[in-house]
Amino acid sequence: MRRLILATLALMLATPALAQPAPVTVFAAASLTDALRALGQDWAARGNPAPRLSFAASSALARQIEQGAGADLFLSADEPWMDFLQSRGLIVNASRISPIGNRLVLVAPATPARAPVALGRGTDLLALAAGGRIATGDPAHVPAGRYAEAALRWMGQWEAVSPRLARADNVRSALLLVARGEAPLGIVYATDAAISPGVAVLGSFPAESHTPITYPFALTRRAADNPQAAALHGFLAGPEAAATWDRFGFRLTR
Repeated sequence: MRRLILATLALMLATPALAQPAPVTVFAAASLTDALRALGQDWAARGNPAPRLSFAASSALARQIEQGAGADLFLSADEPWMDFLQSRGLIVNASRISPIGNRLVLVAPATPARAPVALGRGTDLLALAAGGRIATGDPAHVPAGRYAEAALRWMGQWEAVSPRLARADNVRSALLLVARGEAPLGIVYATDAAISPGVAVLGSFPAESHTPITYPFALTRRAADNPQAAALHGFLAGPEAAATWDRFGFRLTR
């Protein structure tokens, strides 16, 4: 009997995958950090393995996936970086969906308090910055920076403002520069501004000043036959997650 028990235990230890599916690895834009952590907890509370979450600029994550990083899901802050992976055959095309969106805002340190600003083509951002720099994601590769560049071009101020930008490696880093008082102004997403007590929103950039801010989600090619990854993808893009996305300030696009 003792030998039978030991043999049974050895078999159970040798086959853990039969008892619990492997966690899903999600690569996600930095601006999704707080909402996605909350949704990951919801997913685990339903009896699923807690997902492994990796946050960075969409550009950095897309490049890592291109180089073979083990992501099952990619959640990008803009369409071009998902296009980048799709053109290389690295996502499951049929799984691509853009369920949420965002807004672009101008922020300043929370103290001292400043008056709201109506942002338009006549707004002088350099005067508002009073000689300081304007923090945003690096327009060369960070989605938030690309939207900021588009908005500044629409305002006719790109050539003047570009040399005064503090170009951060992701939107959360730009937000931190403003919250610490290291930059007097920042151009970030509304959702990032909402979670930081260190900044205040001065105004929102008009929707027509940049292309719509949407977040495409997709399964990577390596997860094409992974039912757990497909289930998590469906949960994040579906009605069960909608209330959480909304609570963190994202626009629902479906």
